[in-house]
Amino acid sequence: MKNRIFKAVIAIVVFATISVSCSDSFVDRDPVYSIDSENYFNSEADYNQALIAAYDLLQASYVNVLLGEIASDNTLSGGESANDVIGFQQVDEMTHTSTNSNLRDLWNWMFAGVNRANYILEFKDKTDFEGKNQVIAEARFLRAYYQFELVKWFGGIPMKGDFRFKLGDEKSIPRSSVADVYASIESDLIYAIDNLSAVAPQTGRATKGAAQALLGKAYLYENKFVDSANVLETLITSNNYSLVPNYNNIFENNNENNVESVFEVQYTDGEGASFGCLQCSEGNVAVGFNGIRNYAGPVFDSGYSFNVPTQQAYDAFEVGDNRRDVAILNIVTWAAANNATYGTGYKHTGFFNRKYLPRQGDLNIGDQNLTNPNNYRAIRYADVLLMAAEANNRGGIDDAKARLYLNQVRRRAFGDTNHDISTSGAALTDFILAERRVELMGEGHRFFDLVRTGKAAQAIPNFTSGKNELFPIPIEEIQFSNNNWQQNPVY
Repeated sequence: MKNRIFKAVIAIVVFATISVSCSDSFVDRDPVYSIDSENYFNSEADYNQALIAAYDLLQASYVNVLLGEIASDNTLSGGESANDVIGFQQVDEMTHTSTNSNLRDLWNWMFAGVNRANYILEFKDKTDFEGKNQVIAEARFLRAYYQFELVKWFGGIPMKGDFRFKLGDEKSIPRSSVADVYASIESDLIYAIDNLSAVAPQTGRATKGAAQALLGKAYLYENKFVDSANVLETLITSNNYSLVPNYNNIFENNNENNVESVFEVQYTDGEGASFGCLQCSEGNVAVGFNGIRNYAGPVFDSGYSFNVPTQQAYDAFEVGDNRRDVAILNIVTWAAANNATYGTGYKHTGFFNRKYLPRQGDLNIGDQNLTNPNNYRAIRYADVLLMAAEANNRGGIDDAKARLYLNQVRRRAFGDTNHDISTSGAALTDFILAERRVELMGEGHRFFDLVRTGKAAQAIPNFTSGKNELFPIPIEEIQFSNNNWQQNPVY
């Protein structure tokens, strides 16, 4: 078991004003407390326990990663049949509606994260102790992280400042504009940058670099290229991160939290997870969902064959790119070379997301398919370099610097300088965006890269411009708010 902040602390659910069971809405109909929360936050330990609760919802973001790939042109939904996790199938086919249960989960779980962070911030001035600024800065980083996920998926969201949402708020507090949500994210991350250190006090907790990277990403999504380039340049020149020399090593369970990792969602194996409460898992549920169906052979374990890469995604890698066979497992080639057998699921392509496949020996306890301990590399230094390259190029700031950062990533991929890019302007933009696809294959970023650059309609089958850039607000939220929260266009 890994030594980190994340523990199986069942009591942490008391810190949320909402329940996060699979059937609950963002605003729970019957909040239940096991303690008098208004009399909490009387000690440093209370704040730290609440902070653990705020971190805990990061583990539920596995579904964000899965659907971020399935919604794109990188993968198909997969699974056993057309009826296997229907919400995944709908997102893949762009037929999802406001009744999609998986999108509802994403909304609920990310809002639970916001509310847990807001609980700390609501009582930020109650008790003083040495190091409290660190706790507040981490809470604000986490709120920014959850809000960024929500605004990417759903657009404008309701916000309540440094206060928890309570029953009835849904009828009076409107959805904020996208600009206001980003303003909140920016403010939180600027505070976090000013108050977090470069080295986390405990593995897995937010750092100054993580806040800088997320702020640079938020600016990039807003097309604030100068701001993005500036903050990412500060991160790059800090020399606190570097590329792992061997791309193949990045995603293995024994190489978590390495020098390339700017921020990781920490997972561990354990008991207690079930299909009735997937967000209760301390493990990375996406790993089992990605797994090879009915597999028998070396290295890997079986799984449910969702999120299967397409032939087009496999072919997106250039000849000689060492990342292809790390990112995507060609099961036909692998089985023939290793005397392995496997089953074929729905929409079988012959490919699997190798970065996050279950490996033999990963687990000490628990269900391999529900509690896998492999961390999600949420922000890698390679992503930082490519974001900085894009900001410098698209902002008309410095194409030479954009090429420098782009080629650093490519030199690792090919093991030479023969594949360096020398173009400028729009042609360089195309190379940078193509590089993001292959470098970050299987990591959940592709759909949003296509949307924010205006390329989704030409790349994603059945994508409708003016509609599918965002996902629908769950129907329960519209109903509970008495239509105070308007649905996204065309849904």
